[in-house]
Order: sequence, then structure tokens, then C-alpha cells
Amino acid sequence: VQLVESGGGLVQPGGSLRLSCGASGFTFSRYHMSWYRQAPGKERELVATITSGSGSTNYADSVKGRFTISRDDAKSTVYLQMNSLKPEDTAVYYCHARRTPLIYWGQGTQVTVSS
Repeated sequence: VQLVESGGGLVQPGGSLRLSCGASGFTFSRYHMSWYRQAPGKERELVATITSGSGSTNYADSVKGRFTISRDDAKSTVYLQMNSLKPEDTAVYYCHARRTPLIYWGQGTQVTVSS
């Protein structure tokens, strides 16, 4: 099983980034997919979730209206479009797959928002 994130980097406040997470080794379409993030000295927090099947989405209040999670089951990939980025969005972003009781994590990708 692998979850491989990409698309992180350094961006100025107000800018945009698109994260991708490619999955392999499991039936991607059957898993709820999420993005988490962890800033230095803080606990890991849930950013956004997209369910399997219906593709319903949920977001943390701090990113609502700025971030969009989506998935392409044909490509076994989940995305996180991040707009209007703020310095407080700086964190390592992790891809997460869940089909209870199974859970998988990616290795993370760094997002830094700074001028």
C-alpha cells in the first residue's frame, strides 16, 4: 500500500497550491479520503474529507471557502486545491485513506506560506 503526496512548496500569502495524492495497493474507490495537516508544535488536524461513492465533502472551519477536496477514482488520486493561502496554513499535509478498520497514511508534503 502506498499513498504518495506531491505539490507542496513555498507560496506567498494569497497564493494557491494544488496537492495530489496518488494511491496504490488497495481499492481506492472504496475508501474515504482525507487530508490532514500538522504545523510545528501542534497536533495533527483534519482539513478535509471526501467520501467514497457519493463523494460528499467536509471541511475544517479554518479552510471552508478556500480549500476544495476532490477525487478521481479512475486515477486513484485525491486532490486538495488550496486558494487564498495564509501563513497559518503552513504545515506538513498528509493524505489519509480509511475504510474501517483499515487506515493508511502518506508520508506528507510540506506547504509553507510566507512572503
